[in-house]
Amino acid sequence: MTLRPYDRQAAVEYAHRWAYFRNPNYYNFDELGGDCTNFASQCLYAGAGVMNFTPTFGWYYVNVNNRAPAWTGVRFFYDFLTRSKESLGPVGREVPADQVQPGDFAQLSFTEGAFSHNPVIVAVGGPPCLDNILVAAHTQDADCRPLSSYPAQAVRFLHILGVYS
Repeated sequence: MTLRPYDRQAAVEYAHRWAYFRNPNYYNFDELGGDCTNFASQCLYAGAGVMNFTPTFGWYYVNVNNRAPAWTGVRFFYDFLTRSKESLGPVGREVPADQVQPGDFAQLSFTEGAFSHNPVIVAVGGPPCLDNILVAAHTQDADCRPLSSYPAQAVRFLHILGVYS
């Protein structure tokens, strides 16, 4: 497998384009627990261009009834991106705030131990702190929202290393 670059600009442009709207090519999960990871996956796909169609443990979307848990679930999104075995699709790792870039992801926990929100990072100012990391998200639609404005108890960051193809 070859690790190729992730197109961060394409991911961020997609996030800005669809932050307050829904792409009709994807189901809107707002009424089914939230659309944040579906939106995050769409942004990631815009920058990666490759899905992984492995049943159960892959990362893909065909339609509302044919998708991987990682496409719409915060925990599964994390598990797919941080997998240790090389397989098709984007790959990342958890990093501290000072290593994030636009096109990466923040995962927020509002209750102890459970990460439940998955915005995409669209801008990083200096110094890298929650006030200077801006995100776009669905469920509570936002674009260029400071990460510090969320009442999160914990935040973890996923830095995209590249895309296996």
